Amino acid sequence: MNIAATVSAPAHWLGAHVAAIAQGSIPEIPIIGSLDYAAGLRSGALGDLDLWDLWPVQLADGKTADFDGWALWMILSAPRLPDPVDRHALARIRLAMQRGSEWRDCGNLFSDGFCPGKREWAGSAIFDRGSQAVTVFWTAAGRRSDDFVGFEQRIFQSTGQLQIGNGTAAITSWSQPVQSFVSDDDEYSMANQRVGAPGQIDGFRDPAYFQDPADGRHYLLFTGSLKKSAHTHNAVIGIARSNVSAAGPWTLLPPIISADGVNNELERPQILFRGGLYYVFWSTQRSVFAPGGPAGPNGLYGMVASSICGAYRPLNGTGLVAANPAAEPYQSFSWLVMDDLRVASFVDYWGMGGAAIAAHPDRIRSHFGGVPAPLFQIKLDGDRTELIGLA
Repeated sequence: MNIAATVSAPAHWLGAHVAAIAQGSIPEIPIIGSLDYAAGLRSGALGDLDLWDLWPVQLADGKTADFDGWALWMILSAPRLPDPVDRHALARIRLAMQRGSEWRDCGNLFSDGFCPGKREWAGSAIFDRGSQAVTVFWTAAGRRSDDFVGFEQRIFQSTGQLQIGNGTAAITSWSQPVQSFVSDDDEYSMANQRVGAPGQIDGFRDPAYFQDPADGRHYLLFTGSLKKSAHTHNAVIGIARSNVSAAGPWTLLPPIISADGVNNELERPQILFRGGLYYVFWSTQRSVFAPGGPAGPNGLYGMVASSICGAYRPLNGTGLVAANPAAEPYQSFSWLVMDDLRVASFVDYWGMGGAAIAAHPDRIRSHFGGVPAPLFQIKLDGDRTELIGLA
């Protein structure tokens, strides 16, 4: 697939930007002191599962779709294993309904054997009210035919028909999964490693849909790795465009943001349009910054530009938008900024009092949250942001 010349060069998130984080005031997410708020979620079928990366079913303009007061969420899920890290090898997308503090489980999104991969990793979903159709973009990890776990990552899409009412929801009649686009193996690395470890694998995942209000074109952002790099840590935010529809066809474009030499994972990237500006957000962790260089906290980061293709500049001068508190640096992860600027995530290792889980393997199960985290609110003002507090 040919690379289009729309993006002249990616904006660089530099070590100098990251180093400046420590020189200013860090916007800390409130401490999660209890999981009592999730008691209702844990009381049903979802109580037997660990839940992590989540995204709402949205309209094409980015607003969360409303179904008589209910929101539909897609959430990565796996059985509650002794070591939560093993969940990534069993991940399935779960469909759930949420209204206030009430959650209802709607089962696995796809039937067994539907996904071309062995596991289903994060993506996004849009709903068309006219046709009642939901289009899902997701990451197929590994191949169903493999006799090993594998870390190959491919981006797929499928469209199904939503059936919702009487407090239940299902999406049926899925179209055959279609690979949205493939790596060019030139700008982007082929994420096809057979073996790997968290934070050390190439990326080609996390598709996030966006329709540009300026011209109506359709885009998918994704987490990628830079092929032409001399560094082990070479994360980029990639982008593909369709001039036709949300179903494609998609043209792969060069990366819009690069952390080459600085960081290895710019995860779950997404775009919001506000006040004539394009805000790109992503999540990353201290552990995936390049050894020997500056490292930021586990947090939500972002850049802003006046055009979807850039050039982007770091929000707040550093890129940091919100961080886990110093007292609980691992409490949450995988942040997603919704249209109303509320931020969703999941509870990671909480209640650790600042301790690292590697030093306390006895807590690996008891202190893993595995539930959606409390929402918090941010404010945007040009290239500055503010963390307001819990939503």
